[in-house]
Amino acid sequence: MDFNFTEEQSMLRDTVASFLQDKYDFEARRKVVASDSGWRPELWRAFAEELGILGAPFSEALGGLGGGAVDNMIVMEEFGKALVIEPYLGTVVIGGGFLKHSGYAGAASVIEGIIGGTVRIAFAYAEPQARYTWRDLTTTAKKDGSGYLLNGHKAVVIGAPFATHLVVTARTGGGQRDAGGVSVFLVDKGLKGIVTRDYPTVDGNRASEIYFENVSIPADALISVEGGGLPLVDKVIDEATAAVGAEAVGVLRKLHEGTLDYAKQRKQFGTAIGNFQVLQHRMVDMFIEVEQAVSMTYMATIKLDESDADRAKAVSAAKVRIGRACKFVGQNAIQIHGGMGMTDELAIGHYFKRATLIEGLFGSVDHHLRRYEGLSFDAAA
Repeated sequence: MDFNFTEEQSMLRDTVASFLQDKYDFEARRKVVASDSGWRPELWRAFAEELGILGAPFSEALGGLGGGAVDNMIVMEEFGKALVIEPYLGTVVIGGGFLKHSGYAGAASVIEGIIGGTVRIAFAYAEPQARYTWRDLTTTAKKDGSGYLLNGHKAVVIGAPFATHLVVTARTGGGQRDAGGVSVFLVDKGLKGIVTRDYPTVDGNRASEIYFENVSIPADALISVEGGGLPLVDKVIDEATAAVGAEAVGVLRKLHEGTLDYAKQRKQFGTAIGNFQVLQHRMVDMFIEVEQAVSMTYMATIKLDESDADRAKAVSAAKVRIGRACKFVGQNAIQIHGGMGMTDELAIGHYFKRATLIEGLFGSVDHHLRRYEGLSFDAAA
């Protein structure tokens, strides 16, 4: 696929890459992952004030850089290369996506906080029984005077320990798995009745189990059409899936590069293992998987503004290709490194863990194969 970046997009890539090279080396990240806080607020401020990248996908009218999904793709790929922990995906891609697409009256002021680095958002959508069915919700928001009472449990809310706000999907009507009755709320995380249990994830991030116990939220917390929020959820999750694909590309590049470097240095029988033809073939196969993931990520990103069906098909096709690449490249990187590839001291194991988590994020390969098949049959009918 021939995909040329604009001069501004190339500058964005170079700026982010240079900053991360200086400030986000592997040993610094290891220390942060092992710390109590699990992230660096001072770097988040630098993203906002020094680089301005928190405004990359927002229009100039909202105080942003006037970019869009391609800018998110560029940032996320560079973040993947550095295994960045800070909550760009939840805040800028997902939170910003809901605010841009919902027509929410208070969007401008919240986006101003995102761009300035004072608002951080986590997406509370997953529930233990739902797997990848976003509309399978037991969390409810019932009318209470002029507002709502929010009750329920959200699982594995990535970035929630750092968040100031939560985007929450809840049922305001219909049955547990109905397409209708789904609503989306922007909730201040500090409200009474919100109980969190924070924990580290295997890839070095932080997440929370979040329990809503009669949480009183105002009417203006509703950011979707009441009961009609599922199309909005699908659109934003597709955008997030494409962005995660870009992150995966960064991770895959580092897995492949790290394996090539290791194969040139590691010797067996008096020669570098990179000279063994069978491993050369294996690393070529890894390279092909990486390049296919790049092309599919670009394709999905440029199709995000197309019709709902075309967007969804492109994203699912990309996620299948990316998920398979994460498994193949990641597992072969570890196999070629041997047991030391999984040690904490070696970067390759950390990239492998992140690649493994990305495989299942926003839908597994099997899930997206079924989704693509269903969309294709619907189009043919």
